[in-house]
Amino acid sequence: MAQPPRSSQLGGPFVGGDAPSLSSLPSAPNTTVTSEVRQPLAAIYPVRVVEVQAPRPQPAAHKFWDRENSTLFAVSAGWAAADFCVTRSNLANGGRELNPVARMFTGSTPALATNFALETTGVIGISYFFHKTGHHKLERMTSYVNISASAGAVVYGLTHR
Repeated sequence: MAQPPRSSQLGGPFVGGDAPSLSSLPSAPNTTVTSEVRQPLAAIYPVRVVEVQAPRPQPAAHKFWDRENSTLFAVSAGWAAADFCVTRSNLANGGRELNPVARMFTGSTPALATNFALETTGVIGISYFFHKTGHHKLERMTSYVNISASAGAVVYGLTHR
């Protein structure tokens, strides 16, 4: 069986030397501009594009001593006071402090009271730091965690007398 000649032998890439003709293509549409459409060059002005960035919406800022924070700090101080009373009662009846940090202050009642007062002050300070840095969820969460820990300590102290 004979092989067809290669395109290089025929002088081009088309088999048989038949190149497509341009006459078989459809004609392009007429693109002449009529005088009705033509505008003078003075009527065409370039448009300046100016990029404008809209300000990002800021979350609703609140004051630090708003009603919710004041309530959370009061509840936190209340649970710290209850924890102090239960801890002092248990220590007076032969119990021992389980918190290693508070254990250093169990030698005297004023030292133990100072520990719980500093705890409440620390919660307020950490919340204020989160408020100033814009972490408002953490600002509230600090009080929730402290309230939970103090309430847990009071319940544990009352059930294990």
